[in-house]
Amino acid sequence: MPLNKLNNLFGKSPFGPVQDHMKLAHQAAERLGDFFDAVLANNWADAQQHQQAISKLEKEADRIKKSLRLSLPNSLFLPVPRTDLLELLRMQDRIANRAEDVAGLMIGRQMKIPAEIAEKIRDFVTKVIATSKQAHTAIEELDELLETGFNGPEASFVEKLIEELDSLEQHTDTCQVEVRTALFAIEQDIPPVDAMFLYQVVGMIGEIADGAQKVGSRLEIVIAR
Repeated sequence: MPLNKLNNLFGKSPFGPVQDHMKLAHQAAERLGDFFDAVLANNWADAQQHQQAISKLEKEADRIKKSLRLSLPNSLFLPVPRTDLLELLRMQDRIANRAEDVAGLMIGRQMKIPAEIAEKIRDFVTKVIATSKQAHTAIEELDELLETGFNGPEASFVEKLIEELDSLEQHTDTCQVEVRTALFAIEQDIPPVDAMFLYQVVGMIGEIADGAQKVGSRLEIVIAR
């Protein structure tokens, strides 16, 4: 299918829906910052509002994902492999899904964060949001990459963004270890079930950063082809 007809399907750019999806995924992750502020303040009414907002963003991202999948038959001409675009979408989707999972689980169980780990987990969430933001910034360059044929200074610029994304994700790994270590030090003082779910939440928060890094890795593959 000629590119102009492809543009008619998706608007200005065939990558537009991918960029829209990443924007929503990042907004869902970003909202976790406000959500944790409310949880740490023990303000469950406020926390629930943020949880509902995250869920709404995830559902909107899901709608774009399904629409894009249906609009990308195998026969459709694309400037990059269809499989790369779908894999990119899957990684982005993981960010939104995990943000929704974290907020949903914590609201459902009214999970309180022990004061001993509150500062560390807030710092962890902040750094995870930064990785999502960096992935979003890189995906916003898709239009420019398309116009430059995925080569030249623009490709180098995006590769630099991806390097920074990798570095940010490594920082989140360090934070995750610190939170787990701090939680281990106090787990005898809290109900075992609460400790179990706290470990689960910490793991899911880390998966948001993992998803953001994989968005960058898949974009790197697209540039390299």
